[in-house]
Amino acid sequence: SCAACHLRNGRGKAPSGPNERLRGLLVRLSVRLPDGTTAPHPAYGDQLQESAVLGVPAEGRAIVQWQEQTRVLVDGAQVSLRKPIIKLTSLKFGEADHLLLSPRLAPQLIGLGLLDAVPAEVLEQLVATPRPDGISGRVNRIPDGNGGFGVGRFGWKANSSDLLQQTANAFSGDLGITSTVHPAENCPSVQEVCAALPFASPDLTDEQLASIVLYQSALAVPAPRDQDAAAVVQGRLLFEQAGCQHCHVPELVSGNEAALPVFANQRFEAYTDLLLHDMGEGLADGRPDFEANEREWRTPPLWGLGLIPVVNEHRELLHDGRARNVLEAILWHDGEAATAAARVSAMSADERTALEAFVLSL
Repeated sequence: SCAACHLRNGRGKAPSGPNERLRGLLVRLSVRLPDGTTAPHPAYGDQLQESAVLGVPAEGRAIVQWQEQTRVLVDGAQVSLRKPIIKLTSLKFGEADHLLLSPRLAPQLIGLGLLDAVPAEVLEQLVATPRPDGISGRVNRIPDGNGGFGVGRFGWKANSSDLLQQTANAFSGDLGITSTVHPAENCPSVQEVCAALPFASPDLTDEQLASIVLYQSALAVPAPRDQDAAAVVQGRLLFEQAGCQHCHVPELVSGNEAALPVFANQRFEAYTDLLLHDMGEGLADGRPDFEANEREWRTPPLWGLGLIPVVNEHRELLHDGRARNVLEAILWHDGEAATAAARVSAMSADERTALEAFVLSL
């Protein structure tokens, strides 16, 4: 079936011009209904597919155009911030007006077994815990197919309640690979050539899907680095003084149920609360996801952040890759994180360097 929408510009090459193919980025699609809710586009579904199997036309292409702005910090330093503007071209199944577009960068695949083992009760307790600076996280509730709801913990908007759901969603949406979780082919009715092909279904057996989930569960988190370095020690203190730990909670606890026994009943430093937070209008994507509104995003774990250039061959951060370093990512924080971002903006250049050193050491 159709393959993922990865806006690429060559192995290891960073975007540099106004019209880019950003590596590892896909584009979520939806249309707003008269009642205010959203739904997949009738011709293109909920994700643009730039590639397809032999004989099936790809849906179109997506180009990133960067919109630049300058932020002046308290000490007079100027920081260039950018945001992606997505343009769709070469659409094969008619123009798609009034689309809600949300570019998404692939998240890290480390420590997922530990995050999957955090009980829902722990997340609910974090919701109920008072926090300063106007911070009030909440869970995204995901229908479980049996009339109940699961607590979201994976995805940029916490739109998957467990690793099995997240993996099956990615196989279906990114690669067009079916499973018993998502048995339908990724072929909207208007795409007649795709719909007419005699696909075997499901592509993945339950045993294969379970093996892939187990493999992802077992991908270990790298050990923190340079923890005794002066800049990292100073940066940890600045991280706390800014109030970053109120959302990027340093420690979580897993429960009795886990994919592997080693993940059960563990205290681990993920620097996330796995909750949704209002991040302000600047990061809003106009696209709700279950109970998450367009301004809300899940707090991403910070572990392994400094190794992204080594593993993923890029340095882009945040859900759409707009931030090219830690400082840019922080300066995009608004809404509930506005106070913490303002404290960072007021730091000296040396303090900002130390803060970044700490974050990249995790």
